[in-house]
Amino acid sequence: MAEELRDILEAAARGVFPPADGGVTVVAQPGPRDAGVVAFTAHSVVFTDEDEGWVRETLGALGCDALAATMNARFLVALMERTGRTTDTIDVLLTGAPLAGRPSLALTEVADPGHPRVAAALRRRDDVRVWTADGGVLVLGRGVAGRLEAAVEVSEGARHRGLGRRLVTAARQLAGGETVWAQVSAGNARSLRAFQAAGYRPVGSEALLVRP
Repeated sequence: MAEELRDILEAAARGVFPPADGGVTVVAQPGPRDAGVVAFTAHSVVFTDEDEGWVRETLGALGCDALAATMNARFLVALMERTGRTTDTIDVLLTGAPLAGRPSLALTEVADPGHPRVAAALRRRDDVRVWTADGGVLVLGRGVAGRLEAAVEVSEGARHRGLGRRLVTAARQLAGGETVWAQVSAGNARSLRAFQAAGYRPVGSEALLVRP
């Protein structure tokens, strides 16, 4: 049976990664919504329904360090042009183990499907749940390959008070025993520090290609 992206991600959440051999694994998209690249240490996974031969030929023609080829801008542009998709950025991919206990801050769940944060999350996730706190928002939903993804937003006036760390900690407590995944732009040092302070660990990088 061919390896699936879900299997690879579930193993990575347990700390079991693809071999650091400089290789590239090409797997089918987990669904029509999501395609892209996940880069682990010295091994990348391209998830696309495009021809594997085209992927390998395009990577081989770049003439760059093979370890960096899948995240090279020229490869990503070629993949976007071939698939008609777009991407916003290359994210750091983090995981947080489920955490017992109840959130330390007051959260109010938003049930309105027309709420701006709910509507935005539904474009990239399924089974979305949104909570608001004083000065912040927490989103949990099913993203790539069904993984449970967290995203947070902290208003300008509530920053520098540890609210981001408390929100992403709450995500681990609300996860129902599952690993929580997060995608954070590599340049967003403030957010990365919040996730790491809450016990999340970086496992790789990801370029998610979405349909317009």
